[in-house]
Amino acid sequence: MDFDLILNELSLRNPAPNEQVAQQRMSELIKTIKAVKAQGVKVSLRTKEDFHTIILAPNYPLRHWLNDADQVERLFIKTLATKAPFSTNIANPEIQEIENNVSLSEFRHQGEIAIGLGIAYVLNTITINTIAISLLSQECWDSNHVKLEFRCLDEYGEMISKIVEIIHASRSSHVQEHTSLIQQHQERIYQNVSDGLEVWNRREELFPNLEFCDVVRKQLEDIRTGQLELQPVVSILFELHKCSKDWNNGYFNLDGYSVEESGESKPTLDKYFKERTFRCPDGKDRLFDRHIKLRFCNWRIHFFAVKPGQVIIGYVGRHLPTVKHTT
Repeated sequence: MDFDLILNELSLRNPAPNEQVAQQRMSELIKTIKAVKAQGVKVSLRTKEDFHTIILAPNYPLRHWLNDADQVERLFIKTLATKAPFSTNIANPEIQEIENNVSLSEFRHQGEIAIGLGIAYVLNTITINTIAISLLSQECWDSNHVKLEFRCLDEYGEMISKIVEIIHASRSSHVQEHTSLIQQHQERIYQNVSDGLEVWNRREELFPNLEFCDVVRKQLEDIRTGQLELQPVVSILFELHKCSKDWNNGYFNLDGYSVEESGESKPTLDKYFKERTFRCPDGKDRLFDRHIKLRFCNWRIHFFAVKPGQVIIGYVGRHLPTVKHTT
């Protein structure tokens, strides 16, 4: 499931005075989106209209900015998943009603109808995976929350109005203040994994900072729906994913993470090294000495930290044989 970023169309109504300011605004928007992605989630940008038709400054549409932007920013925008209009792939009728018939139910910001901000509010009443984002075109958007007036008709046809607050970001620093929200989104995704086959099929989405040996596929596929080991395995893989994401240099240290790590004794490695040697995705055979313990079920997850950015999972299953315990 994507983490939806809803682009506030009101922040596009004040084009920058010149191309240089427009470029600064786009750089800040990209930093904001990247800050969300850095939390380890896959993002999708929802817009009112085609994102690439945005006018950033007089005679300076986004397509001209693409010609001027550096290669990294240009590639980021081109590869960013965008959806327009807002309700694309959203089946909830309440959301589509707000977008298509604002006369019955509407949101306003400082008196102006706010479609995108309203969609963000409604989505967050249903799910926990939405943040409204704005181009930093006015001071009012320089905030991690935005207040809206919500108007709708009650069951008697009377207009009611209330002030609501939405989660918002226009700077990367705002995203840091929403870390707990994003973590809730992640936890929800992992809790909804149904079985080990789904873990394998979605491994690149769920654990983008981990690699998996081919032998792990069968081990994960054997974990059935409702099996007690499923959620502990998913949780430990998530902890290894987080640690891998944070690993920049030096030793791959798991201190401070919710895992119990061990290594093997020399006698065990001397006798059972073959049982701990696995063919890795790069074609190399490696000895997977380090492992995480799942004590309640006597399972182990063996991993190999090659270098920052490359942590490989080699085994998921029951305790491998040792000199003290042969089964």
